[in-house]
Order: sequence, then structure tokens, then C-alpha cells
Amino acid sequence: EVQLVESGGDLVQPGGSLRLSCVASGFNFGWSAMSWVRQAPGKELEWLSTINTDSQSTYYADSVKGRFTISRDNAKNTLYLQLNSLKPEDTAMYYCTKGGPVDAPVAPRGQGTQVTVSA
Repeated sequence: EVQLVESGGDLVQPGGSLRLSCVASGFNFGWSAMSWVRQAPGKELEWLSTINTDSQSTYYADSVKGRFTISRDNAKNTLYLQLNSLKPEDTAMYYCTKGGPVDAPVAPRGQGTQVTVSA
């Protein structure tokens, strides 16, 4: 059974930074592309970023390109998302998912971690 546990969300001021983590189990993490998605209240799920199995390729939504960085540590079965230059519109619940952007809408997610950007 795929299990994903996100953490690292917090309340931060605009311009601040956070590092989100996602610990995976129940599948071969090192063989799977991984993604981050988010959902704000009243809005649809938004794909943010995908990283391939060996970290050689990363992909970003235009809304976060240049501000967010995805990474992974296969030895620790952990996915990361570094969030910099945060804006109020980044406020959302953040989730990691197994697979790429096509899989994201239907892929299993954890409980998520809340990021709130507010002065």
C-alpha cells in the first residue's frame, strides 16, 4: 500500500521560505517519478513539479518556476520541495504524489501539509 507522509508546512510571511518533506513507503520509491501538487480552498488541484527517478530531470509549473525546487533522496525514501519567495497566493495544502503530472489528479496522496503565506 502506497503511504505518503508530508511535513514542513507552516505560517510564513510573504517573501519567506519553507522546505517541505514527504516520506514514502509501500512501493519502490527509487523506481518512481514523484510530484508535488497543491490545493487551495475552493480551487482545483494544481500540479507544481515532478522529478524523475535519478533526479536528472525536473519539471515545474509556470506559477512556481524559479521559486520552488524539487529534490529527492532515494536512500531515505524522501521527496523535498524548497519554497522560496513565497506569495500569499501560494497558500494551500501541499501534497506529494507518486508518478508524473498526468498521474497527479488520481494518484494516492498523504494527509498533506498546510502552507499559509500571510503578513
